[in-house]
Order: sequence, then C-alpha cells, then structure tokens
Amino acid sequence: MKPYIYLLVILAGCHSPDAGNAGLYEDPDEQPGTIIFTAAQAAAAGLQTMPVAPGAFSRVIKTGGQVLPAQGDEITIVATAEGILTFIHPSMTDGASVRAGERLASVSAKNLPDGDPVAKTKMTYETALKAYRRAEELVKDHIISAKEFEQTRLRYETAKTAYDAQAANYTPGGVNIVSPVSGFVKKRYAGQGDYVTVGQPVAVIAQNKRLLLRADAPERYFQDLRSIRSAHFKTAYSDTLYKLPDLHGQLRSSGKASGLYIPVVFEFNNPGDLLPGAFAEVYLLAAPQDNVLAIPVTALTEEQGNYFVYLQLSGERYRKQAVTIGASDGERVQALSGLNAGDVVVTRGAYQVKLSAVTPQLPAGHSH
Repeated sequence: MKPYIYLLVILAGCHSPDAGNAGLYEDPDEQPGTIIFTAAQAAAAGLQTMPVAPGAFSRVIKTGGQVLPAQGDEITIVATAEGILTFIHPSMTDGASVRAGERLASVSAKNLPDGDPVAKTKMTYETALKAYRRAEELVKDHIISAKEFEQTRLRYETAKTAYDAQAANYTPGGVNIVSPVSGFVKKRYAGQGDYVTVGQPVAVIAQNKRLLLRADAPERYFQDLRSIRSAHFKTAYSDTLYKLPDLHGQLRSSGKASGLYIPVVFEFNNPGDLLPGAFAEVYLLAAPQDNVLAIPVTALTEEQGNYFVYLQLSGERYRKQAVTIGASDGERVQALSGLNAGDVVVTRGAYQVKLSAVTPQLPAGHSH
C-alpha cells in the first residue's frame, strides 16, 4: 500500500488596524481593549467629547408630578341668556384655538313657549323709557311728586341696565357668547342644540401662558424640601428636558401639606409645547455639592443593568470604561467610580463607538 501524506492548510485571518477601518484590536504597543474610531467616522457620527472635571452638582430628589394650569390662566365662559345654544362652528372640539373677542356661540329663545327674553327685556326698557320721559314733564308742572318721579326713574334705570347687558351681544340669531381672551378650548360643557340657562358654564378657555408644575415628594424628604429652589422635568410624551430657570420658573410652595407625599409647586412660562394635565418625571434640585464628578447622561451606555462610558485615549483611540453612577438631574449624572478628573469621555456618539467595537471590519485586501 502506498502511503498517503495529508497536508492540512489552515488559513488564518489577519487583522491589523487601518485608518479606514474601526474596531477592537490587540496590539503589543496599545492598551488592552483599544478601539479604533477614525476621524472620518467621528465626523459622520457627530462625535463630541469633554474632559471630566469636579464641580458643583445639586442634590437631586427624583419623583413624579403633573403640569397644571396656573391660577387665572383659565376662564369659564357662561351663558348670558336663556335658550337654545348654537355654536358658530358646530365641529368646535376640545383643543380648538380661539381669539379674544371671537364669537363662539349664540343663545336664542325665539321658538320657546315663554318667548324671547331679550325681546321682553327690550319691551320693558322701552316702556320704562316712555314713562320716565313723561314723568319728567309731569314733575315740572308739579302734577306728580318728587318721590313718584324718583320711583319712575329707578324703574327706567333698572330696565336700561338689564337691556344694555343683553343688547351688547344681541343679534337676530340670539345673544352672542364671546371669548374674552385668546387661547384654546380646554373643555366644552354644553353641546350643539342644548338648552342653557343664565350663568350655566358652556366652555373653559385656557390661555396656556403660565403653568404650574406640581411635584409629589415622598415624606421622607421633608427636611430636604427646605433647600429646594428649582427643578428639571420631562413629560410623559416627550424626551425634552425642561429646566425651570430657563422658563422663568419660581417656587410657589413647598412642604405645606402632610401625608404620604408632600406637594412642591412651581410656576413657570409655557414654552409653547406643554399642555396642562400632562404627567411628568421631576428632578427636584436641592442644595448644591462641590467637587462632584458629573457627566452628561448622553455619555452613558447600558448593558444588562451595568453602565459604561467610552474614553478617548488619544486621537482615534478609545476605550470602554465601566462606571458606577449616582443621582441624575435629567441632564447630568454623578460618576461615583470608574472615572478620574482629566479623563476625556465621549458625550455624543457613544453608541456608534460601541457598535464599532462589537462589529470590527477586516482591513482592505483580506477576504475569506
């Protein structure tokens, strides 16, 4: 039997850093775990970095809350006459915009069994006016007494006041209901064709200029609430972080009630995209602490409950670094361990650096 010699050839992929490729690689001259992320890739990712430095950081109480209308910011529109309600725009719904002086609806009693109260008021006024003018002549000739004349004048002025109040907004279609302010319809209390009486609420108009932020702090923080002066918050429908100092926010009350939760209330200007009633995640800011290492929350990446940042070692070289974090104010977070002053962290584009580490590319000219 002829002997056979088997030659086993193993092709091993070569992997070396190249300016056109990013990824994790090992080099005797580099630190273990060095990641190459080229300048071109950094520009495409909009990568930003910052050096870590100790500074002031407010103690944070994170809790829930709600955005509410400020006192005087909402006005209830009521019916000024009795009758059938007709909206100028029948499809007007909650959230519709209105202008100051805009006619919203009219109330008419023309077809009711008791007749039109405006017409009755006008008739009463015209009758009282004739009686008053006649009394003016009679009192001059001493046909009636001064007391009788004063009673006639009083009836006339009362009828005139009642008529003027309704005639100002009266049209052939009925008594108009006008919005005194600009804003939006927060809630309608009456529908098209409903019967309404004088003083009955028809709608609520919200100006939406000033708002309240009510945070409900757990009672264990009662002593800390004395140092609360401001807050950051996010609504449930947006990732935008709002800072009360930027919105001319002011603390209105704190720790004025007892119970499981203690309300902390701020008033602030509406930037234009906040709606009363929205629930919020609130970061109450207490007394600041000095010499705290804090980094932007955008620098963090998370893996199975553990947090990491990416450090720029030099130029295009980066390294993944585990960190232990503390409190966050929604914009920055305390770095309790894992970072030192002077470390340069990636604050924008960290996710792209992370991807380049787990999906390395082969250098040009090598394929399998």
